[in-house]
Amino acid sequence: MLRPNDASPHVVVVDDDREMRQSLLQFLSRSGIRAIAFARAEDALRRLESDRTDVVVSDVRMPGMSGLDLLGVLASFRFPPQVLLITAHGDVPMAVEAMKAGAFDFVEKPFQPSRLLDSIRRAVSYGRLKRENAALRDSLERLSGLDSILIGESPDMRRLREDIADIALSDAPVLILGETGTGKELVARALHRLGPRSGGPFVPVNCATIPLQDFETGTGCVPEAFSGAESGTLFLDELGVCPPEVQARLLRVIEWNGNDVAQDTGTRNPDFRILSASNRQLDTEVDAGDFRRDLYYRLNTVIIRIPPLRDRGDDIARLYSHFVGHYAELYGIDVPEPTIDDIAALMSHDWLGNVRELRHVAERRILAWRRGRGSATEAIAGDGFIDEAPPTLREAVAFFERQLVAKAIQSHEGRMDAAAEALGIGRRTLNEKIVKLGIDKNDLL
Repeated sequence: MLRPNDASPHVVVVDDDREMRQSLLQFLSRSGIRAIAFARAEDALRRLESDRTDVVVSDVRMPGMSGLDLLGVLASFRFPPQVLLITAHGDVPMAVEAMKAGAFDFVEKPFQPSRLLDSIRRAVSYGRLKRENAALRDSLERLSGLDSILIGESPDMRRLREDIADIALSDAPVLILGETGTGKELVARALHRLGPRSGGPFVPVNCATIPLQDFETGTGCVPEAFSGAESGTLFLDELGVCPPEVQARLLRVIEWNGNDVAQDTGTRNPDFRILSASNRQLDTEVDAGDFRRDLYYRLNTVIIRIPPLRDRGDDIARLYSHFVGHYAELYGIDVPEPTIDDIAALMSHDWLGNVRELRHVAERRILAWRRGRGSATEAIAGDGFIDEAPPTLREAVAFFERQLVAKAIQSHEGRMDAAAEALGIGRRTLNEKIVKLGIDKNDLL
């Protein structure tokens, strides 16, 4: 029998029947389980909002908030307790539906106390295991820097980081869906960095711009593209606008992946994980006949959907503050305090360009603030930021150097060797300048 202590299960009983409440409290106490009871679900909910509880044992039918209503509210908690429903015989079908909605178990009246105790103990173990796994995912996020790469505390962003942590170690193909500017390549790079192939190359490919005659080299599907590595990650971006003839070649790449032996060397071809991304709904494209069904089903083993910024209201101000701080440090000035009008403008904007647009707005705000003017509203509209050269020679050199490097990266679609050659510098020098100038390549492509 369990003994009451800090680690003993904590149970909340909710039942409008006074004799049932008292009976359950006595039985649970004798079984070594801490328990408190409430006659109304509304009263229990106020306690549950401020206290960590392992299990809620609730009657289904009660005056006011029912057990099913309570289950629905608890499901919105970040760490919800497990819910056991006590049901009359006629409520069994309802209880089964409740289990589909998230209840852990149900016990039909009249019930054996041992049956209830066994269910509570299983619920406690299950709930604590879920919390431990969530804590491990949180630790992995902090260790991997996911929370600093994919910034935000909205439920959608928390879920996104959890999904990345969960599937990073898998070899399954992942299809990343999201609007332009949501950070699809950031997600792909995070999956690569956290996965077992992180020591190999990450090869991004823009499927909309692959010349058919250079297909094999352009997609990095020959061993040379992986620089002799045995494994790596192939990232197929802009998949939704991939020409039909290239789609057929991509299917061949997937079938080829790691299976054939190269005839010229007699060695096995590199085995790479395939990640892909699109800002279009590919299932719709398949139904319309614009995308190959067989290719779609080879790439969508796991689907990650990135929420648009307009659906992440709680994150907008946080992201804006982060980006403004970044650019203020880059340009060597103090961070401007946002006004009420600034926050109102940020929250009311549609953000069709998503996080990428917000980052550009933050940079425009800082460029204007260096001369003591401007607002978030003007930055969103694109007004009042660069109408004169930066005030000092150091700032002017850094500004124009940043513009040149960014343009070269954009012009060569992220091919760093080509960008370095166009700038007349070495690849290593280009990498150093990217870090020094605070350039984010994901914002340019």
